[in-house]
Amino acid sequence: VQLMETGGGSVQSGGSLRLSCKASGSIFKVNDMGWYRQAPGKQRETVATITDNGNTNYKDSVKDRFTISRGYAENTVDLQMDILQPEDTAVYYCFARIILWGMGSVSKDFWGPGIQVTVSA
Repeated sequence: VQLMETGGGSVQSGGSLRLSCKASGSIFKVNDMGWYRQAPGKQRETVATITDNGNTNYKDSVKDRFTISRGYAENTVDLQMDILQPEDTAVYYCFARIILWGMGSVSKDFWGPGIQVTVSA
């Protein structure tokens, strides 16, 4: 299974970016998906998550600015980021909890390689 992120880049404060992630491989079912980020010198933190039935959860500082969504048939997860601030600068990682074919109900966590988001003041 591979997760691949696209859509990162550099924007000015107040701008927008949309991150996309697609899971591919021997996938039976994708449970939770989400986005995490890690800024230089800081620990990785949760940005937003979405369950297989559409329940979402956001980091307090991104509520009302970021929106997470899923493409269930395509095994994709997107993160629409609006009103970006310099403190949103980080490497963003896609996450998926996946049940592989032949594994019964046992799920495994997978991560994308990460994509850079830079917001300048």
